[in-house]
Amino acid sequence: MCGIFAYLNYNVSRERRYILEVLFNGLRRLEYRGYDSSGIALDADRTPPSSSASPPDAPYVGAPPLVFRQEGKIENLVRSVYSEVDEKDVNLDVAFSVHAGIAHTRWATHGVPAPRNSHPQSSGAGDEFLVVHNGIITNYEVLKETLTRHGFTFESDTDTEVIPKLAKFVFDKSHDEEGDVTFSQVVMEVMRQLEGAYALIFKSPHYPNELIACKRGSTLILGVNELSGQQNGKPFHDVKTLTTNGKPKELFFSSDLCAIVEHTKNYLALEDNEIVHIKDGSVSILKFDPHKEKPAFVQRALSVLEMEVEQIKKGSYDHFMQKEIHEQPHSLTTTMRGRLKDGGVLLGGLKEHLKTIRRCRRVVFIGCGTSYNAALAARTFVEELTGIPVTMEVASDLLDRQGPIYREDTAVFVSQSGETADTLLALDYALENGALCVGITNTVGSTLSRKTHCGVHINAGCEIGVASTKAYTSQIVAMAMMALAIGSDQISTQARRDAIISGLTSLPSCVSEVLKLDAEMKELAYSLIDSESLLVFGRGYNYATALEGALKVKEVALMHSEGMLAGEMKHGPLALVDENLPIIVIATHDACFSKQQSVIQQLLSRKGRLIVMCSKGDASAVCPNGSCRVIEVPGVADCLQPVINIIPLQLLAYHLTVLRGFDVDQPRNLAKSVTTQ
Repeated sequence: MCGIFAYLNYNVSRERRYILEVLFNGLRRLEYRGYDSSGIALDADRTPPSSSASPPDAPYVGAPPLVFRQEGKIENLVRSVYSEVDEKDVNLDVAFSVHAGIAHTRWATHGVPAPRNSHPQSSGAGDEFLVVHNGIITNYEVLKETLTRHGFTFESDTDTEVIPKLAKFVFDKSHDEEGDVTFSQVVMEVMRQLEGAYALIFKSPHYPNELIACKRGSTLILGVNELSGQQNGKPFHDVKTLTTNGKPKELFFSSDLCAIVEHTKNYLALEDNEIVHIKDGSVSILKFDPHKEKPAFVQRALSVLEMEVEQIKKGSYDHFMQKEIHEQPHSLTTTMRGRLKDGGVLLGGLKEHLKTIRRCRRVVFIGCGTSYNAALAARTFVEELTGIPVTMEVASDLLDRQGPIYREDTAVFVSQSGETADTLLALDYALENGALCVGITNTVGSTLSRKTHCGVHINAGCEIGVASTKAYTSQIVAMAMMALAIGSDQISTQARRDAIISGLTSLPSCVSEVLKLDAEMKELAYSLIDSESLLVFGRGYNYATALEGALKVKEVALMHSEGMLAGEMKHGPLALVDENLPIIVIATHDACFSKQQSVIQQLLSRKGRLIVMCSKGDASAVCPNGSCRVIEVPGVADCLQPVINIIPLQLLAYHLTVLRGFDVDQPRNLAKSVTTQ
């Protein structure tokens, strides 16, 4: 949801104009997460201690930071900043050998989108403490009431504003009682008072050229770029050795790896309750414990990012969603690479836990949105190949009900980002109840991958479009391989497993073939452009396809659409059928084919406006006399058919969105990574 970015250059001269562009570009890389306003803060010109720029009663030496906030798109902020810079006669060519700047994209939770609610949020006059925040502070009302009693005035409607004001309160109190207080001591005392989920970055003119970051629940990444000619990609094992050498370097904080990949491949994912303090180019990492007065210093190693800048660019495509739909032959290949060997499946992330999974009482799939639909698509063949009962849980509903999870269960958590708030809370719940927890995610180093006992990375590559496409198909394939690995000890299903593995091998080429329907789906989109609703019927393996196809149309084309179980058609939905309502029926060849033929006949008899998706060669069987529109797709193993069938619906949703004039990659009100409940 909200996006955080910060940039600190040390011992290397950078002009203010350059620093601004680094911050702006960092925000652009975070746009896909969803936002409605943005802001930045950077240093004013340096002034000597004797300068008259600081009045005698000023709380600190020098001019206050430059803070800019704006509603709407990032380009609105860019125009606003350069306009204000001209008005205030700010010198963009002045160079800083050390400078700390912070930036933020906001997805509104408390307070409408407006400059006063945008981040950085301030402690008040003089901007003594500035904070950017991703998450929600659950006890902000209590803190706000307390701070108001101590004379603080609040200007925004946000939960975040209590944080910088609390920092100033702690600073003032400590300064009066003890004299000097360090930046990290201030932040630790603030953390002690906060409840909820957050990733925070603090900036203060009391501590020039310093930044402090901390997190609990929300993702935060540290990137390190050595500028001394050191070989890129070399990890460090001693923080002090790397950062106290005085060499020129650039340091970054970000909510997402996508924002730092063009600057460095060396990164560190902060753990919960860790505090990262950057001072004099040195990185110190502290472990905060609310029950202890002093934190422990910890040593962490940098990881090397396996991502290229090209992955976060559109290339020759008009939109990221379009690019990611067409990348699926490649993304599916990388999902399977090195995992299909000698007629079997090798999943290193599950290898040590397969025996435990085989002995479990049931498998519980837990997810939200598209990830839930992918798990639903996998449910049938997981049951078939393993003989283990499978139940489905929407993460938020499991938490609301406090549904039963047992020690004998295997809980499989599915999340593209690995940071979905409801899914992570459900994971904590399952861990508390003693279940074996398995993660299926696209993001190496995510909270989900770190907290689960074992799991599978789907390796689909960076997905920028808010509406998930290639991650969905890779999740299904990853769970198919998981089912094959778990059931590999059963002789009775050997022939079936061999057929599925053969189908997996040919799947990328079949996806390439179905992508040739692009022009046909664009033509279909033209015919549906004025429709107000769309129904999608599926059953068996393709019930999930119906749900996911309808979700895509709903998400990006902003058209009311519903995915429905075809077996439930006569129990209510049939009343909606007339000659105007477009209905897509998924009737590819599988065990439910004859039942879907019957559904088609019943809809035609009521003059339904039908669009039927069928296997190649089945057009005459599903629509005799050319009575409806047909989409023919290549056939694969029935349990893998959902991977093929969803692609025409993804293309349809994409073209509908473009034709209706809506934002494809950043749909209204939606965020890529849902990090709040």
